[in-house]
Amino acid sequence: MTTFRRRVAEWRSPSRRQATLWAPQWFPKTAIVSGPQEAAMAFPHLQQPSFLLASLKADSINKPFAQRCQDLVKVIEDFPAKELHTIFPWLVESIFGSLDGVLVGWNLRSLHGRMSPVEYSIAMEFLDPGGPMMKLVYKLQAEDYKFDFPVTFLPGPVKASIQERVLPDSPLYHNKVQFPPTGGLGLNLALNPFEYYMFFFALSLITQKPLPGALHIRTSDCAYFILVDRYLSWFLPTEGSVLPPLSSSPGGPSPSPAPRTPAMPFASYGLHHTSLLKRHVSHQTSVNADPASHEIWRSETLLQVFVEMWLHHYSLEMYQKMQSPHAKLEVLHYRLSVSSALHSPAQPSLQALHAYQESFTPTEEHVLVVRLLLKHLHAFSNSLKPEQVSPSAHSHATSPLEEFKRAAVPRFVQQKLYLFLQHCFGHWPLDASFRAVLEMWLSYLQPWRYAPEKQAQSSDCQPRCVSDRWAPFVQENLLMYTKLFVGFLSRALRTDLVSPKNALMVFRVAKVFAQPNLAEMIQKGEQLFLEPELVIPHRQHRLFTAPPFTGSFLSSWPPAVTDTSFKVKSHVYSLEGQDCKYTPMFGPEVRTLVLRLAQLITQAKQTAKSISDQCGESTAGRPFLSWLGFCSTDTNGCYPANDLDEMGQDSVRKTDEYLEKALEYLCQMFRLSEAQLARLALAAGTTRDENGKKQLPDCIVGEDGLILTPLGRYQIINGLRRFDIEYQGDSELQPIRSYEIASLVRMLFRLSSAINHRFAGQMAALCSRADFLGSFCRYHLTEPGLASRHLLSPVARGYAASRARGPRLSLRFLGSYRTLLSLLLAFFVASLFRIGPLPCALLLMLGYLLYAVAMTLLTERSKLHQL
Repeated sequence: MTTFRRRVAEWRSPSRRQATLWAPQWFPKTAIVSGPQEAAMAFPHLQQPSFLLASLKADSINKPFAQRCQDLVKVIEDFPAKELHTIFPWLVESIFGSLDGVLVGWNLRSLHGRMSPVEYSIAMEFLDPGGPMMKLVYKLQAEDYKFDFPVTFLPGPVKASIQERVLPDSPLYHNKVQFPPTGGLGLNLALNPFEYYMFFFALSLITQKPLPGALHIRTSDCAYFILVDRYLSWFLPTEGSVLPPLSSSPGGPSPSPAPRTPAMPFASYGLHHTSLLKRHVSHQTSVNADPASHEIWRSETLLQVFVEMWLHHYSLEMYQKMQSPHAKLEVLHYRLSVSSALHSPAQPSLQALHAYQESFTPTEEHVLVVRLLLKHLHAFSNSLKPEQVSPSAHSHATSPLEEFKRAAVPRFVQQKLYLFLQHCFGHWPLDASFRAVLEMWLSYLQPWRYAPEKQAQSSDCQPRCVSDRWAPFVQENLLMYTKLFVGFLSRALRTDLVSPKNALMVFRVAKVFAQPNLAEMIQKGEQLFLEPELVIPHRQHRLFTAPPFTGSFLSSWPPAVTDTSFKVKSHVYSLEGQDCKYTPMFGPEVRTLVLRLAQLITQAKQTAKSISDQCGESTAGRPFLSWLGFCSTDTNGCYPANDLDEMGQDSVRKTDEYLEKALEYLCQMFRLSEAQLARLALAAGTTRDENGKKQLPDCIVGEDGLILTPLGRYQIINGLRRFDIEYQGDSELQPIRSYEIASLVRMLFRLSSAINHRFAGQMAALCSRADFLGSFCRYHLTEPGLASRHLLSPVARGYAASRARGPRLSLRFLGSYRTLLSLLLAFFVASLFRIGPLPCALLLMLGYLLYAVAMTLLTERSKLHQL
């Protein structure tokens, strides 16, 4: 540290700085010039190179991580903002990585306290909301520095809109777009230091990919996840107010960012917003103003950045569908004016704008971080004082932070979260990883879980009744409950419910929606939306659009409206458009889907029970030698493999429990009777036949035999039904089993084939005799079960008919581990009685001869009875 400070002190002296201003060691060899004027012409963007930046870049390669952070802390404390602003973009990129994902930076998503405790503690202390990095941000903020952020790295819909000169509806981008000079490349946003830092921090969740070795690290334990939680707790506090910035300047807190005027006109998807802070201060004197009013802009910016960077990924068509008719008309006028000004149609750019589709697929880690954001926002919004919860209690004396709590979820999050969830429901793979999306959705649907009074809940296992005070939230988020529930039904009908993980997801959704009084609230909200407009004449001239974005975030809110029907309609139309076709959750269409799901649950329960019973029977029926691995494994009687088979009997019990409770909750919600469930079970064919076997898959009889129907294919894929498949070919040509010795089986096959070829005529003559010797030979040289086999395939039937099988000898049984082990045990027991190998072999042959004679007599007698 002493060496670094000495180098910096030498550089800060005027003589040293003049001497090293154009030192060639800080540039490539091709960049060495003779004077400052030539240098300025050769490098217009490097007219004032920073010795401090070059030193820090060199130290980032040569010094360990802990020493680098100590140097950075000292630099932030000692240097003025004029010199620090040159290192700020490099420092942010070196921490969070480059926007293109090439540089990983500190790799916070893979930094774990247990694996790297020293680096973890240093990084967390440096990036803490009250740490050195945030001090640097506030120091630069006080001087009103601006930093360019490329538009190309913004989420897809935002980037496409800005590139088409259409300003997004978020105030985060207003007055910040900087157009390139003539010949310049790309558009930039002019961001203040706090915005620039938060943009990089939020986007690193998407642009930076975790290292392969960090895939086993839990997301909730990594440094990035914990930093998100700290930032949310600091800037969106549930208790108290936002802490002022830790600035060393004597001027007090840093001012809110000043607006900038764009160089070109923009069409807008909403009128320009101003900060909540400016609106509040305009109504108060500086003496009586709440201290939080000077810092509320940081809370606004943090939430806007997180929402825009994490939830703004979907098709542009969906993005435009949400806009109000007024905004769409404004965009149309703008495009017509641009087209007429250029004297050429703007068709190519419009086609590119409308053809844009976001190919973004969120990761499971991304979804978990969004869930953390939603949970904290619910706690933040529910921390309102009881007298300030109602909009009617709003007054100018209310703290801007309290107003922000009321507006955070409906104004900033609801619309984009709805589209983000729709995107996930439609594009997420049909596997157990969907559990992360499911829990994020369910967390948003239950704000009462994060209310202060939740601590007073009893430990009773029965779910508590949802209070009526949450009815406005349910009604104003109606589509979050109803349309996404229908989307989940569509996914559940296509998954294997025998899997414990899939059964758990169905159980979780059913349990949440079956909470007492919640279904009634949803049904009431649907009734309000479906209420005809002609009933109340004074509503006929209203436009159901999103609230207009004029003035500040909260001053744009209309006065308290007692017409709840209008509020529900406004919510639905703002998210789905004026021409939406709403499907009631408790209507006949959704009820049909629920009945189908109940039918699949019933089938899955019986399938799980069948697997359990079959596993139990096969385990109990195995002889003692099977535990040594010498028993044959019958693959014909097994169900398709799934995670139920891998996890054992405990999973079978859990699956049955999940499905049973899910079916019970669905019956409560949609009032399904026992008679309906019985009819579903009967129609699905889940009852067993007289023999206690499962029925065949659903199929029809064609010219070539049985043909599977789509339902039959679904039953086979999900293990609901199966065919009884057995080997129908030549028993000598079966694949070598795991309980056989491969080399010995091949040798015995060659030996038996040679014998059959050499003595085929003699064996045929012996088997054709009508006396006892003929019967004895037929018992050993023919396949008794061949005549009783029924070939299901027409192709196999024709092949078997065209091939005549004569008498033959089979020695394959001698290649089995079980046979050889049985012979060894017999010789071992005989040796205990002092019987030699040769007498033992003769006794075995004599015993088998007596057994064969008895079986021959019994076989011939059964044939006489059949005749």
